[in-house]
Amino acid sequence: MDAEQTLIIAASIVPPTNNPDEVALQAMNGVLGGGFVGRVNMNLREDKAWAYGAGTAILGAAGPRPYFGYAPVQTDKTALSMAELRREMVEIRSTRPPEADELARVMDERTLTLPGSWETAGSVAGSLAAMVRYGYDDDYWDTYAERVRSTTLSDVSEAARKYVQPDRLVWVVVGDREKIEEEVRSLEYGEVTFLDVDGNPIAE
Repeated sequence: MDAEQTLIIAASIVPPTNNPDEVALQAMNGVLGGGFVGRVNMNLREDKAWAYGAGTAILGAAGPRPYFGYAPVQTDKTALSMAELRREMVEIRSTRPPEADELARVMDERTLTLPGSWETAGSVAGSLAAMVRYGYDDDYWDTYAERVRSTTLSDVSEAARKYVQPDRLVWVVVGDREKIEEEVRSLEYGEVTFLDVDGNPIAE
């Protein structure tokens, strides 16, 4: 296929959006990879220059939803990037928990930007729709900033331990099989299955 890049996605499942740990979970994600200065992007882009952009994300849903890390990386750094992505997930829940300055940055991002989130009628309608979709209380947005500001490092570290699951990830790796297969297999992250462009299994 002679692809110049590999797209890496590593996902697990977290609870629905309306759950008691959501504020702490989102704060933890902000530290790990939810923005430009998140650990994943600073590692794979800024430090190693293997990716133009990388990070982590949590999709909103009324039911169980994916929490995933993603990294489009240069082909010859595929396996190394997978190992670094997994390492960041391991460390945030163990040897390198969220730090005070990281949490402060995330708190500012999630609270100081709130006024701009409701500058248009469409954005206000979107916030109201989210309240209905996820079953939020009527005062959800009135109390949101306070709930973010009251989140502690302990809360965020606990969210990392509960919801970051490096040993239960499903990895999707899209790239040049001839160039990356051997090194990806050497990571021993699980059974390897090959799919065609329509998602159908193909023979090895």
